Amino acid sequence: MKPDFSKYHDGLLPAIIQDYKTSKVLMLGFMNNEAFIKTEESGKVTFYSRSKQRLWTKGEESGNFLTVKQVLLDCDQDTLLIKAEPAGPTCHTGADTCWSEKNHSDDFLSYLEEIIELRRKSTDGKSYVKSLFDKGINKIAQKVGEEATEIIIEAKDNNEELFLNEGADLLFHFIVLLRAKNVSLQDVIYVLKQRHSHSD
Repeated sequence: MKPDFSKYHDGLLPAIIQDYKTSKVLMLGFMNNEAFIKTEESGKVTFYSRSKQRLWTKGEESGNFLTVKQVLLDCDQDTLLIKAEPAGPTCHTGADTCWSEKNHSDDFLSYLEEIIELRRKSTDGKSYVKSLFDKGINKIAQKVGEEATEIIIEAKDNNEELFLNEGADLLFHFIVLLRAKNVSLQDVIYVLKQRHSHSD
């Protein structure tokens, strides 16, 4: 990957920052070659600040760093798309994005992950999800194993409704297990995408 920093007289290229999980555009900044190299080496998005006239790592003051997951270059080699994981609100105003959008995905599975995480942190003694987390990783893993066995059994029969319900149970408990390991379904999807890109 070789961005063409000579394309513009100031040696700066626009860098669009996108949340790698939600695909929301978080902000737009500018990079020179030095900022690009530091971004690649540090794994933290670093810009060239036109107002400060120096390199500026996003989050160096707030702690809301942008951890790089993927860097893409457009067809003209003069615009960067950086997919990153934000450590907090991206905008200096405290908003999730510089366009004041809420940074969450529109798909249901991401919403379900958020609900599971809320249940994990709740004090509701009647919450099934909370009880699973309280019992620990071994119980959660065991539950995933049980649900996997049940879907295998249903796969051999012809009751589509039961099969789909067992599939839903398995997926739900797998997401709980991911949260217990402090990773997300998007992390698994990212691995699959990486494998796919390497197989092309």
